Amino acid sequence: MKQLNFLLIFIFTIQLQTGICQTNDSINPEITKINEIKDHQNKKWYKSRVFKAAIAPTILIGLGVSTIQNHGIYSSYDARNDMQKLFPSFRTRVDDYLIFAPYAQLVALNLLKVKCQNDFINTALLIVKTEIIVNALTFSVKYITHIQRPDSSDFKSFPSGHTAQAFAAATIVHKEFRYKSQWYGVGAYTIATAVGFFRMANNKHWLSDVLAGAGFGILSAQIAYLTHQNRWGRKTQCLIPTYYNGAMGVSYQLTF
Repeated sequence: MKQLNFLLIFIFTIQLQTGICQTNDSINPEITKINEIKDHQNKKWYKSRVFKAAIAPTILIGLGVSTIQNHGIYSSYDARNDMQKLFPSFRTRVDDYLIFAPYAQLVALNLLKVKCQNDFINTALLIVKTEIIVNALTFSVKYITHIQRPDSSDFKSFPSGHTAQAFAAATIVHKEFRYKSQWYGVGAYTIATAVGFFRMANNKHWLSDVLAGAGFGILSAQIAYLTHQNRWGRKTQCLIPTYYNGAMGVSYQLTF
């Protein structure tokens, strides 16, 4: 009889560990389905998350490098000359504040009860990681390239830090709300594009700076998400079979 009880416990344990122990992600059918789709796509390298995440940043940074100063079919000098013709006396500081508009959009959507992909703790951590990466990338590249701004104010032109910041924030909005609607991301990227336009109209940056800045901003957010393996603050619940003095039972475990 004892052998039968131990056998039942062994089978019961396997079933519980494979089917009942779960985190909040597995409780949510929508997130589970998304994870299954991602796992399926990761079987082929050109459908992997890393490859897809690198496409847009690589193109934008490549375009930025190819148009530095007087290089390319439509160079940074050509773009500046056209800007000065169209907006000869245009000056504004709206771009100094508009870089944080995507984050304001994220807060507003949460206040309107539009649920993020991640919870508050993990979204906050992703924002912090993104900010660290984008600032480390942009400022290090600025000092390495040492390119003069179009207004000759200093030699920290490439890439545009404002544009990088705006596109990093826009990418976070896109990744957090794209499962609800793609239009949230479209709105955020429109704001980020406006920041790049204002930086050129203010004669603070070349076209190459803005293109590369957008690439570095998107890349920073993508790196933050790709390296965010732990889900802090997630609850894990589990049913564990017990056997004591010949009696079988079940204990419930909730881990924060």
